[in-house]
Amino acid sequence: MSDLIWLSEAQMRRIEPYFPLSHGVPRVEDRRIISGTIFVIRKGLRWRDAPADYGLPRTIYNRFIRWSRLGVFNKIFSALSAQGGKPDRLMIDATHLKAHRTAASLLKKGPFPRRIGCTKACPERSRRGGLNSKLHAVCDGKGQPLVMLLSEGQMSDCKGAALMLDALPRAKALLGDRGYDADWFRNALAERNIAACIPSKRNRNAPIPHDAVLYRLRHKIMFGWLKDWRRIHTRYDRCAHTFMSAICIAATVIFWINQ
Repeated sequence: MSDLIWLSEAQMRRIEPYFPLSHGVPRVEDRRIISGTIFVIRKGLRWRDAPADYGLPRTIYNRFIRWSRLGVFNKIFSALSAQGGKPDRLMIDATHLKAHRTAASLLKKGPFPRRIGCTKACPERSRRGGLNSKLHAVCDGKGQPLVMLLSEGQMSDCKGAALMLDALPRAKALLGDRGYDADWFRNALAERNIAACIPSKRNRNAPIPHDAVLYRLRHKIMFGWLKDWRRIHTRYDRCAHTFMSAICIAATVIFWINQ
């Protein structure tokens, strides 16, 4: 196939330090397996449909599952995004990711949370209806993700922000939409010397002014790029940790692996 995806040697050198050590029998070439994993996630394929150029589909799938459980791909994303330098400003937002029937088929109680919820459709945003997950992200001024969180679809933006608060990098300002207009969040940002550029909710008695020119820069946030990857746009993974690993792989390849 002419459109196969292969990581370069320079790209592999950036991520290899975070790979687990091989024990016992030497494993299949890392570049081949990681490139095959990227291809499957990018194209939205079933694992069994991975091109033969990448080796046995079972080998690709098993490596992805095993390393997902070890948090390897999350560590790679966190390490490379931290090397991007101190951001001048931050942007926070969240987006819904529709759950395919294969992901929702095991929507029941168990030892591991699925991070799949049910949200009601509304006339203005009918896409939110049904089973879905929600990706919360804090990005730098260029729209590149720094901190990400996966939750059930019904979780509010403010609750997601609360869970990511301790991981916020230092910056001069944070841009967010009306969903983040809460006094406790503004106070938490002020304690960190971060100026809040957040429009006031319409029901706020005394609206708080914000920099409208600065606020327009929120269009740079990265969700559109991530959703070009078909296994991100639609969630096929049943387990939350495998889906989050796929998101981390996509974010690393799109934004950080070539830095």
